[in-house]
Amino acid sequence: MPHNSRLAIVLAAGLGTRMKSERPKVMHEVANLSLVGHVLKAVSGSGIDRIAVVIGPDMLELEAEVAGRAPGAGCHVQGERLGTAHAARAASAAFADTPDQVLVLFGDTPLVSTQTLLRVSARLESGADIAVLGFHAADPTGYGRLLARDGQLLAIREERDASAEERKVDFCNSGIMGFRGARFAEILGQIGNGNAKGEYYLTDAVEIANRMGLSVVTETAEEWEVQGINTRAQLARVEADFQTRARLAAMEEGASLIAPETVFFSHDTRLGRDVLVEPNVVFGPGVVVGDKVTIRAFSHLEQAAVETGATLGPYARLRPGAKIGEGAHVGNFVEIKNASIEAGAKVNHLTYIGDARVGAKANIGAGTITCNYDGFLKHHTDIGAGVFVGSNSTLVAPLTIGEGAYLAAGGVVTEDVPANALSLGRSRQVIKEGRGEQLRARFARAKAEKQGGK
Repeated sequence: MPHNSRLAIVLAAGLGTRMKSERPKVMHEVANLSLVGHVLKAVSGSGIDRIAVVIGPDMLELEAEVAGRAPGAGCHVQGERLGTAHAARAASAAFADTPDQVLVLFGDTPLVSTQTLLRVSARLESGADIAVLGFHAADPTGYGRLLARDGQLLAIREERDASAEERKVDFCNSGIMGFRGARFAEILGQIGNGNAKGEYYLTDAVEIANRMGLSVVTETAEEWEVQGINTRAQLARVEADFQTRARLAAMEEGASLIAPETVFFSHDTRLGRDVLVEPNVVFGPGVVVGDKVTIRAFSHLEQAAVETGATLGPYARLRPGAKIGEGAHVGNFVEIKNASIEAGAKVNHLTYIGDARVGAKANIGAGTITCNYDGFLKHHTDIGAGVFVGSNSTLVAPLTIGEGAYLAAGGVVTEDVPANALSLGRSRQVIKEGRGEQLRARFARAKAEKQGGK
């Protein structure tokens, strides 16, 4: 057994029927990461070396999510939903070889932080047998109250069982608890189901521990950090709280957000210093932005990397695999997918670049598209350094354009172009004198005849 081993049990079995969804509740997302993914991220960052996730029967999607987010975690099935203590017992195989500490968390409290878990753990290291995480509620109605005296937590009183005096207490139970490992199984085994619902409540551990003469203490978190999710409205509220803090963190780290309330971050967005973000920008997952980048309004980025000094937008879209080089420009109504735009290159207007490389200091004219898909397979377009692509060019992949080549506007390019060559891929222009006047007269007669027949 590892030295000073710590086990986290994440209770994630709830279906969340109030979400009106076929998906497990904890699979819904905040900032592009599942609720349980957020909790696993906090747990992994706290140095906990063993993770057990309690799931319901036939939750294959949830099981796959756990495996992807925390490969060393084990999933344990709770066959019947008979309360939180019953759920913890479902993970009994995980604590058969006694860990030093056991932390019990919930999969629907995505904002709990690594720092808070470390504080709970520290209380156990300081000698407590149980540490309960509480918060001071602005409105404690509906929450279980934490009743303490002289630093000892005596009970967790549910509101329906609380006296009028106890209901005045605003220190409430978050549900997150830490146990000294040597006591966990013993206390868990003493929790009965003698309540009105016939369920096993982990909160009963507090009074059991007091009867055993053990030390039971509290640790405090902010209310926003431990809010749980049972409805779509609560999901939206937690998303809003996450975004508020993500915006503040970005600005504190040196990014400028012109209208912060209109910018939306993913859980893993990384911005460099002196980045300027204009209004209505959305960051999907997997975005890394270097220093001194400007992202203009109404741009959308996902699974993309942007290097120092680049400029994006307005109305730019970076899709997965987009790599924008140092000082490059990606302008309005430009979409980049699985393509690299190298240093100093410009793709400024109304253009689609997919499955391609645009070499350093190349210039891509307005209306250019790479035809990368033939209905079955994707194909690559390689555009060399310093290439000039004229407006309204259609580049049919697979295709290689050599360095310094010129592509005339309006061309359909289907063959490789050598370095420094000029490519003309359009039909020869034909001019017929006087034909414009004839066409106008013909069109006018047709319109008059149509209107006269009504």
